[in-house]
Amino acid sequence: MLDNQPRGTICIEDIEMGMVRYLQKIVTDQDIEMFAKVSTDHNPVHLDEEYAQDTMFQGRIAHGMLTAGLISAVIGEQLPGHGTIYMSQSLKFLAPVRPGDLVMAEVEVTDIKIDKRRVTLDCRCMVDGKKVLIGEATVMAPSRKFD
Repeated sequence: MLDNQPRGTICIEDIEMGMVRYLQKIVTDQDIEMFAKVSTDHNPVHLDEEYAQDTMFQGRIAHGMLTAGLISAVIGEQLPGHGTIYMSQSLKFLAPVRPGDLVMAEVEVTDIKIDKRRVTLDCRCMVDGKKVLIGEATVMAPSRKFD
């Protein structure tokens, strides 16, 4: 289930400081299995409940990069949106995401360099209001000058 704000493109000329966009998604067992297949990361902490019960997490958790991928979805679909090019991304994982968790991925504009088409975004993912991931992204935003 996705709860998205409008999709599309916000050109560099229209981006403003403090703009925020987000999506919400329930992370499912199928998401975790598909991510394992695509990434080839078959760590049993993600896929094997019996194994995961004996870890510090006391149960299965989603791949951290699956959660981070939700940030990519907000950036690529909403802010700035279609045509955006990722330049860099920092990530800090604060808490695990478990199958069935509703994750809210959110980005906020913290810096704009119109001449270089660069936008810096504060990135965060939350479960039940608790931050599970934080980071910062720098992207190249689309421009009407290049349409």
